[in-house]
Parts: sequence; structure tokens; C-alpha cells
Amino acid sequence: MSSPVLVAAQCAVQAGDLSANLVLHLAFMRRAAELGARLIVFPELSLSGYEPALASALAQHADSPLLEPLCAQALAAGMTAVVGLPLRVPGHDKPQIGACILRPDGSRAIYTKQYLHAGEERFFSVGQGGELLVVEGTSVALSVCADFAHAEHPAGAAKRGAQVYAASVLIGEGGYPHDSSLLQGHAQHHGLAVLMANHGGPTGGWVAAGRSALWDEQGRCIASTAAVGNRLLVVSRQPDGWLGSDIALST
Repeated sequence: MSSPVLVAAQCAVQAGDLSANLVLHLAFMRRAAELGARLIVFPELSLSGYEPALASALAQHADSPLLEPLCAQALAAGMTAVVGLPLRVPGHDKPQIGACILRPDGSRAIYTKQYLHAGEERFFSVGQGGELLVVEGTSVALSVCADFAHAEHPAGAAKRGAQVYAASVLIGEGGYPHDSSLLQGHAQHHGLAVLMANHGGPTGGWVAAGRSALWDEQGRCIASTAAVGNRLLVVSRQPDGWLGSDIALST
């Protein structure tokens, strides 16, 4: 059985520059649409950059007008877009690390990071996760960075019936061997395809490793981006297995 075309958008963003990063996101979405994508997943805090000290000033509500151009692009392309942003959530003094889900019918939803890295609690509140996405019959569970480091998170996704575990991350060079091994293990242990969208350039003082990747249900790395920079990892499951390609974004 074939799956829809899924894209991990590996982007090199500008620190705290929502306007410039919005333009970059739109370029990714337009290219993904040309490639027939039905889901595009951006890295953690992709619209703001991973900038904890700036998060409070940059935080937006889920219905922020900032997202309207992205919503319009998702609607026009018939795709779901998952974009990262610090979110203002009622009842919380600090923003949450959010993944804004922009659906092809024009509606929005949110996923918020459930597990914070040490030190993130100074700037962010713990989130509540979110529901599975269904993209043309394929069920997708979202994860934001540290979420995948807690075994109960992918286990819960599998229990809920997810077929794809899509992780929006910031992984540096030093952490890449360990973290990619964890993601590979989740794929193998739970029989999930794991799609990882990493940053493609420096952010928040971290040197991102790039190398966004897909592991199939047996834990085999089917495809990854070759390096850092603005790149699309384009994947789909065909009757004889997953296929993937690495495509540079021309801007």
C-alpha cells in the first residue's frame, strides 16, 4: 500500500526573525507542493529559531495572523504543514514549545512539547502533546525534540495506532550519533516509520547537524539529507518499501 508524500523540511533559519523565516517556510511549502507532498514537517521552533531567551517576546497565540500566509499556502496546496513556534497558551505564564498544525481545509491545531530539556523550564512551560494526524489515511504522531528521548512517548504513539512518528528536532553534531540511534530504535521496536526534521544551520548557539532522516519499520535508514543547509527530505511508502530523496531548496 502506498503512502502520501511526506517531507522533512530541513531549514537554516535566522535568529528571532519571524518575517524572514516565514518567507523561507513559504518557499519550502511551494517546493514541497511541486513534489506532491501532503505533509511537510519543520524542525523545532522553526519560525523563531531555537532562541529560548527570545521566546517570550516572540511567542504567538495559535490563531496568530502571522500564520495566515502559511495557512493559505497549505490550503492552496492541499497539504498539512507542521511549523515550530513558541506559543502563548492560556493559564501559563511562560510560552510552550509548539508545533502549529496547519491543515489543508484551512483549520489549525497545536501540538506542544511534553518533555523539556534541562534548563528549558526557565523559559518554557511543559506542554500537553496533541492528537494523531491523519494524512490521506496514514496516521502520524508528532514529537518535538526531547519528547523522543522518553520511551513512553513513542510507545504511546504506537499504542494509539500511529504508522509514522514525525520528530521536529534540534540535534547538534555532538548529539547526533546518540539521538539518531534512539530514533532508529523506536522505529525497530515499535514497527513505526520515523521521520526526523532537523535544523540545517546554527541556532541558539547550537551547531545543528542537519542530516534529517527516515527510518523504516525495521529501523533501516532509508534516506537522509547529505549535509546541512536548506534541504527537503522527500519520502513515501510504496508497495515494496519506503523511497526517499534529498533535494536542495533553491532560493
